[in-house]
Amino acid sequence: MGFERLILRVSVDVNPTEDPGKVQVAVEKMFGEISLRIVTEEGRSRLTGEFEGREALLRFHDLLRREQILDAARGVLLKGIQGNTICFYLNKQVAYVGHVSFSQSVGESPLGPIRVEIESDDPRAVIDWLAPKTV
Repeated sequence: MGFERLILRVSVDVNPTEDPGKVQVAVEKMFGEISLRIVTEEGRSRLTGEFEGREALLRFHDLLRREQILDAARGVLLKGIQGNTICFYLNKQVAYVGHVSFSQSVGESPLGPIRVEIESDDPRAVIDWLAPKTV
């Protein structure tokens, strides 16, 4: 496991029609019980959280295996590398029922996606750990 430092950042809009508790449950089903806080700016609410350490990704790591989507996940994660950060989006409604579905930043999910950033000194090593090549 060739990475030392890892910071997970999660951000998700909470629409006026949504229960913030349910949005938090969607995030927790992907990443476990990470501490989230509500931020309101310009009349819009958003849940944000930051967690340091590999433990933040253990549940997601297990979900990718359970759902047998390592190759798809690897492709999405590799495309999301920007410097020392991996950025990707998850479908909020699908996350709420405990499944992983990657999403686009806008348009694909009517309630908006969960934005995920993983910052690391070695993003490729993080991807190799999360979603190794299967062939």
